[in-house]
Amino acid sequence: MGTLAGISETSPLAPQAPADLPAVGGVRLSVAETGTKYRGRPDLLMAAFDEGTTVAGVLTRSKAPSAPVDWCRKHLAQGCARALVVNAGNANAFTGKAGDRTVREVAAAVAKRLGCRQREVFPASTGVIGEPLESGPINAALKAMTATLTPGAWEPAARAIMTTDTFPKLATATARIDGVPVTINGIAKGSGMIAPDMATMLGFVFTDAGLPANVLQDLLTSSVERSFNATTVDGDTSTSDTVLAFATGAAATSKVKSAGDPKLKGFVRAFDKVCLDLAHQVVRDGEGAQKFISIEIAGAEDDAAARRIGLAVANSPLVKTAIAGEDANWGRIVMAVGKSGEAANRDRLAISIGGVQVAAKGAIDPGYDEKTLVPHMKGREIDIKVHVGVGRGKATVWTCDLTHGYITINADYRS
Repeated sequence: MGTLAGISETSPLAPQAPADLPAVGGVRLSVAETGTKYRGRPDLLMAAFDEGTTVAGVLTRSKAPSAPVDWCRKHLAQGCARALVVNAGNANAFTGKAGDRTVREVAAAVAKRLGCRQREVFPASTGVIGEPLESGPINAALKAMTATLTPGAWEPAARAIMTTDTFPKLATATARIDGVPVTINGIAKGSGMIAPDMATMLGFVFTDAGLPANVLQDLLTSSVERSFNATTVDGDTSTSDTVLAFATGAAATSKVKSAGDPKLKGFVRAFDKVCLDLAHQVVRDGEGAQKFISIEIAGAEDDAAARRIGLAVANSPLVKTAIAGEDANWGRIVMAVGKSGEAANRDRLAISIGGVQVAAKGAIDPGYDEKTLVPHMKGREIDIKVHVGVGRGKATVWTCDLTHGYITINADYRS
């Protein structure tokens, strides 16, 4: 993706090909090149939604949020959306009142083009923090974008929001609600500054199901906890983390009143599948990543404690660099569990890597031979399981290794 940020190779962990997403009723897409940051590539996405579309969102808990995050937080409560507009290359974060003004001006221009209210326009930005973002180049592109809105431009949409990403991130699934088929599509971007707390991470999910905003919000909040919020690349939470979901109702599904409605059982599974797929793709595109790491924690006090332990392991530079060096240094995993601040019984701690038990009852497993782990450590997919011996809490988190490539990407230039 050399034209994006000086990176020439697609991540070795990328899918063989981007998912082929079908149209979603009530959603049309368009992209444009504004030249705000990049040259020779689209850097602006607009999605237009049919009237009646509901919206839900989960936003960064960073205390230094971007101007678009503030706007979305203010207007999500009204639950209606007619447009999404996303720019890449500039995060419009830490830009003061000028950043707020740009958001208002872009929302006003989009609303005028689509004949909707400004509060029904949801913005998102990703890129460099602290650089002013002018509305002029974005607004100048809107006329042509409005004229070229199409239901099939999913891959261009995913590419337009990339920064240091090496591949576009797309996912899709289908389900039925009371026998009516519905589609769920999703796109995301993210590669570095990934430790979502709701990473320059953005995720957008679209469905033609008819869902009240409060139901969609409950579904999204729950799904994010099991997907985006269970991932980390480098432990850094962005000012811009945003996941938005839009439900157009074009499929004319029967009405539901709660996320627990039995009619939604299959839909929830499909929705979770899309979110988890996108979250995994973000990790697989971690800056400089060569290995995708799954960490399963069991035996914790509760599920929340298990996740915190898992993230302590996943965020450990010593664990991540050991895996980058293909070194089965399980002592670093013990260290990370111990520093998590969560309860763990040292004398009952058990660890396995790649299905090979390396430690049990608080000591090295008597039958462990490190040579048996060499093939697994040389692979692209690394599996770690830890039992901390105090309860029934469990969780799985996902991360990637930490290589010199990460330093190069973040030290040599700004995305």
